[in-house]
Amino acid sequence: QVQLVESGGGLVQPGGSLRLSCAVSGSLFSFNFVGWYRQAPGKERESVSNITSSGRTNSADFVKGRFTISRDNAKNTVYLQMNSLKPEDTAVYYCRALRADTLNTYTYWGQGNQVTVSA
Repeated sequence: QVQLVESGGGLVQPGGSLRLSCAVSGSLFSFNFVGWYRQAPGKERESVSNITSSGRTNSADFVKGRFTISRDNAKNTVYLQMNSLKPEDTAVYYCRALRADTLNTYTYWGQGNQVTVSA
């Protein structure tokens, strides 16, 4: 059973920084991608950033220049470094891993981690 354990959320002032971690129970290379999503109250869950098994990264326009996704293959961990945080970044952040073969697609989610940006 694949497990994703997130950590690193919390309360930060506008302009501050946080780093989220997603520890995956399995080699990162076994997943097509691992990514970060977020869901604010009353809004749909949205994609923030992801990194593929080959190391290619993709990020939403609203975080470009502020958030950086990276990974430590030896630790099977994916990080989201968040800088210049804004109140509108307040949300529950989720880690997601996807694995696909010729017949099936498997998706796994972390438990979610609250990030609050407020003065």
